[in-house]
Amino acid sequence: MDRRLTALVGIVALVALAGCSGLAGTATPDAADEPQLERSIEVTAAGEATSMPDRATLRVAVTATGSDTKSVRDELDADDEALRSALADWGLDDEAIRTEEYDVRESYETRDDPNRTRYEGIHRYAIELDDVDAVGEVIDVAVDAGADEVQRIQFGLSEETEREVREEALETAMANADEDAAVLANASGLEVSGVYEVSTAQSGGGAYVARGVETAAAGDAGASTSVETGDVSVTVSVNVVYEAVPA
Repeated sequence: MDRRLTALVGIVALVALAGCSGLAGTATPDAADEPQLERSIEVTAAGEATSMPDRATLRVAVTATGSDTKSVRDELDADDEALRSALADWGLDDEAIRTEEYDVRESYETRDDPNRTRYEGIHRYAIELDDVDAVGEVIDVAVDAGADEVQRIQFGLSEETEREVREEALETAMANADEDAAVLANASGLEVSGVYEVSTAQSGGGAYVARGVETAAAGDAGASTSVETGDVSVTVSVNVVYEAVPA
């Protein structure tokens, strides 16, 4: 076989292989192959479930003032040690007490007065509690140890409880969607034959902020802080596409 014939055979072989490669590739499914609903009803519905809180976050702060930044920092450090020691004696771990803000700056009142200088400092804390019934007691401990402000008390749910409450809210949302779909179908001369597609749209809730906290004055024997609590709600919404047939 001469060289020209050999080259021709090689080209034919390459073309054949290329054709086989194209045949062996994975075909992209055509959109027309996807099942199409002749009739459908689409509904968005919400569901809500509530539970008593089983965790709380207290936000407290200590403050200090002084003629220089060092004196302010020293006072904040002393208050920090006293506060953490008191909370540890009560039974809280270090992990349950975290710093949210630490700030020392010149007071706005003296900033424009060269003859007066005053600095202010604040150290804000978040205190995590698993026992919501102990919130008032822990506030009293913090105030007695030097906390100057009780800024916010937020009640919420543990991960396990929130998951259970959310599942209940989803079941309620689906039940509401079924009812709405049935009404729409009846008004349209249709009948729901099944669920074609379902997805969650959004969720919210999961926290309750206490109002009207009455903090006992430090040193008042027998006094205790009163905290108003309430249920924590979780809301979800679902999008559901139903298959429908003529009634």
